[in-house]
Amino acid sequence: MTATPFTRASQDRRGLLLSPLAFEDLAGFGEDDHLEAFRVFVQSCASIAASAPPLRKGAEASAALKTVARAALHQDVRDNAQARRFFEAHFRPFRISGKGAAPSIPGFLTGYYEPIVEGSLTRGRDFTAPVLARPDNLGSLAPYPGRAAIEAGAIEGHAAPVVWLRDRVEVFLVQVQGSARVRLADGKVMRLVYAGRNGRPYTSIGRILIESGEITDAGMSLAALKQWIRAHGQNPGDAGLALMHANGSYVFFALREEDDPAVGPAGGQGIGLTALRSIAIDRAIWPYGLPFWIAAEIPWRSVSASRFQRLMIAQDTGSAITGPARVDIFFGSGDDAGARAGDIRHAGDVVVFLPAAEGLTGG
Repeated sequence: MTATPFTRASQDRRGLLLSPLAFEDLAGFGEDDHLEAFRVFVQSCASIAASAPPLRKGAEASAALKTVARAALHQDVRDNAQARRFFEAHFRPFRISGKGAAPSIPGFLTGYYEPIVEGSLTRGRDFTAPVLARPDNLGSLAPYPGRAAIEAGAIEGHAAPVVWLRDRVEVFLVQVQGSARVRLADGKVMRLVYAGRNGRPYTSIGRILIESGEITDAGMSLAALKQWIRAHGQNPGDAGLALMHANGSYVFFALREEDDPAVGPAGGQGIGLTALRSIAIDRAIWPYGLPFWIAAEIPWRSVSASRFQRLMIAQDTGSAITGPARVDIFFGSGDDAGARAGDIRHAGDVVVFLPAAEGLTGG
């Protein structure tokens, strides 16, 4: 079965408005590193073909995507031209809009990264903030306690600390990013891996500061956010702690040995993420493994905005990533990646590559 040709936007079974494009319509597509993108895609294909359970359950891969995944695993792709031909032969590009929205409405892009923080396996003078393991009663309470209640001891005895960080700000930001590397005093590096969350809605505390006039939109950054919280206190009654408590979402982690520093943190699909090739998407809408073409003017190389045009693979998700054209770009590990990721809050062109064999029904 081949994809039905369209000359106008079509509504698919998920209620999304998808505007068909040709690969020639994607400015810069021919100049991308398709081989690099293919290698990242193949990692997702291996997970799809093996029906490997993801860390965070998402939309089921279609039969057509499973077929493409198996085909990719049997391809001997060695150069850029071969990789490009594979994508063009097996997928069709569609610009995404929300249901009922005009096709020209852009997507919204943010960035995230893997923090590298100092920590301790035991509580001490310099490490007082616990990172909690998955509680043994998670899922048995509805609703599950929010951030403020958890930090006040509501689940004491149900979730043991797996590691201790310097302060609540470090813990909070690790939870927002969804993973971290922890460097212990002896130089050993461990990895914090997502193990569950309390199910409370995610609230952007950065947006709260912007809307209240505490920090300007242009002045908002990860460093500015951390500085504001620490300057306003993290003890009961302090404005800094109250701000963090405004986000009731709370993430739990497992602590694991770092097998290979070159491999990125595990995303929602359960495989290591690749800087500037892996993205987080709304897992209720899109299955892991789908390729996306992202184009925007963003400060991804420095504080100055420049053209970003890349084929990227959906391998992660996040509680703040909701909507069909909402994308979070993984920037890598460490402070430099964090500085770049924290500056990304931009509109952009989001194009999904759907398997050519899937087809759509016109709307």
